[in-house]
Amino acid sequence: MEEQKTIAIATDPVFLEELSEYLEVLSNPQRLRILKFIEREPRETAAIAEFTGMTYQNAKKHLDRLVSTGLVTRGAGFGRETERGVAPVWKYTLAPGALENLAATLGVFSSIASPMGYNDIRDRIRAVRAELPATEGQAGPVLFLIGGPADGRTFILDADRVALGREDPDHPPAGSRGMVVLPDSYRAVTRVTRPHAFLVETAGGWQIEDNASTGGTFLNSRRLDPMKGIPVHSGDVIDLSLGANSARLLFIADE
Repeated sequence: MEEQKTIAIATDPVFLEELSEYLEVLSNPQRLRILKFIEREPRETAAIAEFTGMTYQNAKKHLDRLVSTGLVTRGAGFGRETERGVAPVWKYTLAPGALENLAATLGVFSSIASPMGYNDIRDRIRAVRAELPATEGQAGPVLFLIGGPADGRTFILDADRVALGREDPDHPPAGSRGMVVLPDSYRAVTRVTRPHAFLVETAGGWQIEDNASTGGTFLNSRRLDPMKGIPVHSGDVIDLSLGANSARLLFIADE
């Protein structure tokens, strides 16, 4: 019986240090309660201490730790009204995209979040290639969509510059060559008429380039600088935006 493999993502020391810090911060149940309490609106330290049952000083220590890891931000606000008036206070809230970034980081560290193993993915790719005419360049790399309504869909990269984006019903493309068009349900992804990102084949291999998208393009959980090509290798994970209605794609250069 052929051995069933799973696909894991290579990591670097900096990534592992950041992940270790995240795990240490989130290992404390009181910090998790704080994150839940400030999820919907900014809260001052006194209210957080009251909600969690901690002293003001302990609540402040936990908040400082959450701020240091980028999960929480602090901004000026106003406290409760007293006889002396309303005093300014610091209020804490979740940093924009913080939990989505954390989820992506944890997902990349462990393995691809898909019930399909390596052999299942390989067989799916072979089946897709077999349906193509011999002139369609069947040996090209592929993108494997992970998660969402179209989970498991395979896209063969059939040009040396491929646009990635969401379908645009008002401006349907004349053809599909040179494009990876995702269903409209992946609404966090920019429409393909103004591509979210590009995959470009160069003399040194394939590169991924964010097209100044609103939600950003992430390679193995790292956000890319806009309009700058970064090498992409077989087994790398590409996220078009993060969170709800985003798209996660597995880049496979060979079978």
